[in-house]
Amino acid sequence: MNGILDLRRRLRLHVVGVGGPGMSAIATCLAQMGHEVSGSDIKSSELIERLVDLGIRVNIGHDSSVVHDCDAVTASTAIPHTNIELVEAEQSRVPVLNRAAMLASICAMSPSIGVAGTHGKTTTTSLLVRIFTEAGLDPNFVVGGELLDEGVGARWTGAEWTIVEADESDGTHLELPLSATILTNIDSDHLDHYGDLQGIINSFQKYVLGIDGPVVMCVDDPTIAGLIRPQQCVTYGFSDDAQFCCHSVESSNGFTSFAISKTDETSAVVDMAVQMSLRGRHNVLNVTAAIAMAVSWGIDPQVAVSAVAKFGGVGRRFEIIGEADGITFVDDYAHLPREIAAVMSAAKTSDDHWKRVVAVFQPNRYNRMAVMSHEYVNAFVDADVVVITDIYASGTQKIEGITGRLVVEAVLQAHPHAQVFWHAERDSLAEFVNQLVQPRDVCISMGCGDIEYLPQELVLLRSDGAAI
Repeated sequence: MNGILDLRRRLRLHVVGVGGPGMSAIATCLAQMGHEVSGSDIKSSELIERLVDLGIRVNIGHDSSVVHDCDAVTASTAIPHTNIELVEAEQSRVPVLNRAAMLASICAMSPSIGVAGTHGKTTTTSLLVRIFTEAGLDPNFVVGGELLDEGVGARWTGAEWTIVEADESDGTHLELPLSATILTNIDSDHLDHYGDLQGIINSFQKYVLGIDGPVVMCVDDPTIAGLIRPQQCVTYGFSDDAQFCCHSVESSNGFTSFAISKTDETSAVVDMAVQMSLRGRHNVLNVTAAIAMAVSWGIDPQVAVSAVAKFGGVGRRFEIIGEADGITFVDDYAHLPREIAAVMSAAKTSDDHWKRVVAVFQPNRYNRMAVMSHEYVNAFVDADVVVITDIYASGTQKIEGITGRLVVEAVLQAHPHAQVFWHAERDSLAEFVNQLVQPRDVCISMGCGDIEYLPQELVLLRSDGAAI
């Protein structure tokens, strides 16, 4: 069943794979709506402990009996159809919804704003939540990461508005009943689902033409610039002809300031002076997108600017984990070439007085690396030292001959004098990197696998007196 479920009446719902960030967000919203929610996963975690605190019954391990008497069961596309709970639900005629359908059911409960695009979705969605909250609208939200201001990635308040991250990885964005959207950019990814870049472009074209309200689009992105624009399009970017034009970017003491000039229907220009605790031009665009959407819905521009100044960021987005021996250790979710390049540029151009940028990258998914490892060729040009470790599978099958070394080879072929190291073993990665880093370095760990724990490992090594 992939239709929309009526969530206006109290239901008994079960979530398979509830410990993942996407499904835990779904479970959180369903529980806060007042539904009786249970879940299952293969191991416990901090996320699961939070769900239990919400009153959600969570089984560690899978049990076919838990789906009995449920009104519906939901699971992400990462859960195989052979899972015993899904099989039992099908045999017991309990409706099974994929994550997209359940998220669509949540969106159908109120006017919803989606944030879509290959990069920047989580940060932009989180910014939009912060602005709407500052405006007193207390929105419902489902985000792909943890809002540091809120300490959670999802919330259901019963408010008038719902703000969601519209993920394109499995076509979720096309299933959501949305009143408005932001489209940040379009890049090559999820080729196992779309086949090629044109398939991705076609999906986003269909997406923006299917929304009746404001569609906020970045005209700096050449692929977006080539799309047919819906009538209610609002443009933003560094481009002079953007309706919300960002410019005059300056960085100081870890803060970024810039201006947004908005051209209204009378050709008058309204200027907004923005300050944020985020680094990089990519985040200037993310903030401009969120402000453009908020203002399009009638939120006072100065309220939006004030909210951005207070924004605490998103977990795993240039998140400074700690410092030791004069070295700054940063964790970032970046795992695609443009994302990595943006993070490297943000670090290189900051005024934090870092002497070297040390990048540690864990490639993600065998099928992704099989088709696009060569695209990382210029991702690390702003790094002084690069360390590549082996691929984090994320549930994909190992492919013979596909390793993280392909990224190393691609970089060195184009930049033979680059200081690039290959260290395949994740278990000894912290010790290896610890030998490389020096005082006044910023060491940035990147990827969406267990690389996120590397900064803590390095800080611990240093604090234990293992520094070299």
